Amino acid sequence: MSASTYLAQGQTHQALTATLFVAVVLITVGITFWASRQTRTATDYYAGGRSFSGAQNGLAVSGDYMSAASFLGISGAIALYGYDGFLYSIGFLVAWLIALLLVAELLRNSGRYTMADQLAYRMKQTPVRTAAATSTVVVSIFYLLAQMVGAGALVTLLLGVTDESARNWVIVGVGLLMIFYVTVGGMKGTTWVQIVKAVMLMGGTVLITFLVLLHFNFNISEMLGAAVQNTGKPDFLDPGLRYGASTTTKLDFLSLSLALVLGTAGLPHILIRFYTVPTAKTARTSVLWAIALIGTFYLMTLVLGFGAAALLDTTSEDSQVAASAGNLASPLLAEEVGGGAGSLGGAVLLALISAVAFATILAVVAGLTLASASSVAHDIYASVIKKGQATEKQEVNVARGAAFGIGFIAIMLAIPAQKLNIAFLVALAFAVAASANLPSLLYNLFWRRFNTRGAVWSIYGGLISSVGLVIFSPVVSGKVDPDTGGSLSLFGLGTDFHWFPLENPGLVSIPIGFLLGYLGTITSKETASEDRFNELEVRALTGAGSEKAITH
Repeated sequence: MSASTYLAQGQTHQALTATLFVAVVLITVGITFWASRQTRTATDYYAGGRSFSGAQNGLAVSGDYMSAASFLGISGAIALYGYDGFLYSIGFLVAWLIALLLVAELLRNSGRYTMADQLAYRMKQTPVRTAAATSTVVVSIFYLLAQMVGAGALVTLLLGVTDESARNWVIVGVGLLMIFYVTVGGMKGTTWVQIVKAVMLMGGTVLITFLVLLHFNFNISEMLGAAVQNTGKPDFLDPGLRYGASTTTKLDFLSLSLALVLGTAGLPHILIRFYTVPTAKTARTSVLWAIALIGTFYLMTLVLGFGAAALLDTTSEDSQVAASAGNLASPLLAEEVGGGAGSLGGAVLLALISAVAFATILAVVAGLTLASASSVAHDIYASVIKKGQATEKQEVNVARGAAFGIGFIAIMLAIPAQKLNIAFLVALAFAVAASANLPSLLYNLFWRRFNTRGAVWSIYGGLISSVGLVIFSPVVSGKVDPDTGGSLSLFGLGTDFHWFPLENPGLVSIPIGFLLGYLGTITSKETASEDRFNELEVRALTGAGSEKAITH
């Protein structure tokens, strides 16, 4: 092939990629404008008017949950670390069952718009709502980092962007888009974007999974054998490739497992999804839809990850998969099974899967930003500052303003985080959610004596311990790649102030959250209201009165 022909093909492929990207963005923008005309009240903005069916909300929940971390990060972790990467799939899937069995329906029945509604029902409004809103924003920002890092990696691959400043502008662009979705479309727009994205993601994943299995004649054993041979790692399918080298890494694995399994039940953007349906029965239906979709999806990530290990270069110095911390494994696998680099089929599938991944990122960042902006407006502004006297219009306007601030913070933090695997970044968000949110939610639902001090100590204790341990962990400073000698931390070489050895703080911070919730409660002189707990229990089990404003 002549150089001019190759160049022409490359330009054609880039044009195709750009067209698909623009099409995805235009579809989501159109949905957002349509939804903005349907958003008139605070209930419309926060909860989509509680108008979604079980199937629709199930698609939206799965769309929220199957983030870029799932599609890009988990498959990349499997491609690089084999069995140990597969543990992410298991953790994320089991986590959904914990959320279903312990929290989802009870929270939907006993809350109204945000997680703090349920916590503040039988406690003092100001301290509890302030703590819950703070935690919601911090968890959302951690999760946002992962999505925006994924966006930067995708555009780097597809548009040939190698300049660091150009990648940074990509992250800025994604941040501006997510602010647009939230400020204009609210929950209705965000939900419909997530529904469309879930359909696209499932379709694209099914297609690539089918092509990978077809390549190996639907023989999974052959695929796994090829993965071992291609990576040159005889222990690729055995436990311990990443987490078995030392006692510290084994503890890190235990910490990661705790964070993944318990974190979902404390993720604000997942929990508020259950406020968008009209009844508890519809909430249960949406859960069943979500379980079916999420379970199927995580099974397919195994094929994507091990397929990438079998068909792509994941170990050499020139490996794009390794250089992106595994984040580009799925798009490059799509290109390979479509015919390889330089082929039209490969270019089409690469562009298609990357556009799907980009839609995934746009939908999830919108949901995260909406959750945190809603908490700032509903919990801090309307309930704490205005003492319940704010109008719906004022509240929604504050939420839109908060979206700008949260988006700006996420952009600034995502730029230096581009060297980290996004599944790993999400695991940090899960650790913070499990440490700060889950203990107080469970105590409030099931412990009659639980009171205001217990809630505040639990939230702030879990939040400060988890974030503090991350700051002083190898994630932020001091981790060096043993193969290349380069830095694997947020701060580069020459900066090392870490003293906490684990990369995920869950093993320490989650027990701290539960312990402080218990100690705060038993050391407080506040007497928990029996009537309030009884009423909350009835609401949680039946949904009776969940539409009423929660003030006292």
